[in-house]
Amino acid sequence: MILDHKNQNDILNSELINSYDIEYVFNNKPINRIKTKPKVENKSKLLENLKEKISNIENCELKSHATQLVFSDGTSESQLMIVGEGPGQKEDELGKPFVGDAGMLLNKMFMAINIDRNKVYITNVVNYRPPNNRKPEPAEITRYSNYLREHISIIDPKILILMGSSAMEALFGSKIRISKERGAWKEVIVNQKTYLTMITFHPAYLLRQPDQKRYSWSDLKEIRKKIDELGLKI
Repeated sequence: MILDHKNQNDILNSELINSYDIEYVFNNKPINRIKTKPKVENKSKLLENLKEKISNIENCELKSHATQLVFSDGTSESQLMIVGEGPGQKEDELGKPFVGDAGMLLNKMFMAINIDRNKVYITNVVNYRPPNNRKPEPAEITRYSNYLREHISIIDPKILILMGSSAMEALFGSKIRISKERGAWKEVIVNQKTYLTMITFHPAYLLRQPDQKRYSWSDLKEIRKKIDELGLKI
C-alpha cells in the first residue's frame, strides 16, 4: 500500500519528534502545526525544595550551633527582595528573619517610604545563626551564596536590596567596601539574569552607629524613587 505524500510526511514528522526528549502537542491548524506545551513550575514548590536542600546541608558549624533553619519571611510574589546577613538570637528562636531589634528598625525604615514589610520578601545570606551572633566567615558566605543565588532566581524580584557587607560580599565579592558602594544602583547577574541592586547598611549596624542613619535614609529615598519610576506595586 502506498501512502499519499501528506500522510507520509506526517508519519515522518511524528517519528522525528518522538526521537527527541521534548514534550509537544500537535495542532492541525495550517500555521503553527507544532506547539510546545509550557511546563510551569510552582514557585512555592521550588522554595520548599530549596529549603529542604539547605536543611540537609552537612558539616556546617552554623547548623550545628543553631536551633533551627531561618529561611524567609514575606510574600514570594513580591517585586522587592531584601537580603540580610544572618539570623540573630531572636530569629533563631522564632525561625523568621529580621524579628529582633534590627527587624524592628527595618520595619520603621520601610514604613518611612510607605512600604509594608509584609509586601516584600526577606531572607539572609546564611540561614543558620552564627555562634554568638558573629559575622559569617568568608567560607560560610561562599558556601551559602550558591543557595542565595538559587533563592533569588526563584523569587525573581525587580529590585534586590543587599543589607550589610555579608550580603554584598555574597554577590559582589570581598574586594569592595560597603561605605563606598552603598547608595548607588548596580547590576548583578544571577544565573544568567541581571537584577537591579542597591547595597545599603544593615539595620544592626545602624543600631550600633546611629550617626550613619542619614546615609540609609538617602538610600531609602532612592529605593522609593526607583519603585515609582518602574511603576511597581509594592
